[in-house]
Amino acid sequence: METSQEGIALIKKFEGCPTENNMAVSYRCAANKLTIGYGSLKLKDGSPVKEGMSISLDEAEQLLAHELKTYEKYVKNYVDVPLKQNQFDALVCWCFNVGGNALATSTLVKVLNNGVYEEVPHQIKRWNKITVNGSRQVSEGLVRRREAEALLFEGKEWHDI
Repeated sequence: METSQEGIALIKKFEGCPTENNMAVSYRCAANKLTIGYGSLKLKDGSPVKEGMSISLDEAEQLLAHELKTYEKYVKNYVDVPLKQNQFDALVCWCFNVGGNALATSTLVKVLNNGVYEEVPHQIKRWNKITVNGSRQVSEGLVRRREAEALLFEGKEWHDI
């Protein structure tokens, strides 16, 4: 299973891709990490994003496609129960944002692997905080994103979130 266009659309909506002169430019995300394209912290060669960096929009698309493979593997490796496409997409989107290690050790994956699918949207929504100056704070952007991911997991309309 691979991430569908629906899952990619969710990631793009919430990650964004700041541009200048038709080029994707590096920026600091809400967690103050240097990012480029659609939420990438590293380039395809593994080098870190730097201040003032720019890449073409095509490179940003390629970088997203490259990174998705990593997060798809996390979902495939840690989820032991069958998934529908929308459920897989939602988990890849969530994992893309929080990381593979978070998925591996999360209550979300434990609940899911116990077959309690209806509890997963609640577990997705719990991950709505960022660290700002050493303090954990609810992020309104993450609240919206988690709501969209939860709706996608349930197979419901999420685009207006």
